[in-house]
Amino acid sequence: MEPHTHAHTQELKKDFDATLRARGELGPEYEAALVDSFVEKVDTQVRRRLAEQRLHEARGHAPASSLPNFGERFGFAMVTLVLAIPLSAIGAANAGLSGLLVSWAGILGVNLAHAKPWRRAE
Repeated sequence: MEPHTHAHTQELKKDFDATLRARGELGPEYEAALVDSFVEKVDTQVRRRLAEQRLHEARGHAPASSLPNFGERFGFAMVTLVLAIPLSAIGAANAGLSGLLVSWAGILGVNLAHAKPWRRAE
């Protein structure tokens, strides 16, 4: 977790604790007002984070969540390798060596496209 995100989270936790204490002191008749106040604070934090993210992206930086992590890349590679077995068999059975080469070219192409560092999650 990034340091400024951790600070925002700690601030929201303190606000939530204060809201709960205030509810205990003021009673349930003020519950709606306290909840609205807390939701407004959360909304402000979310808007601030979105603005920071948009500014970061506008400066030419891709968001960290858009880049595939190791687990995602490894999982994708394993799935394509498992699917390569039947695809290779089908390609080789129907078109011989050229079918095998075409199926592996497709597998390689899909993996290369997935591994591009500029790939963004939509």
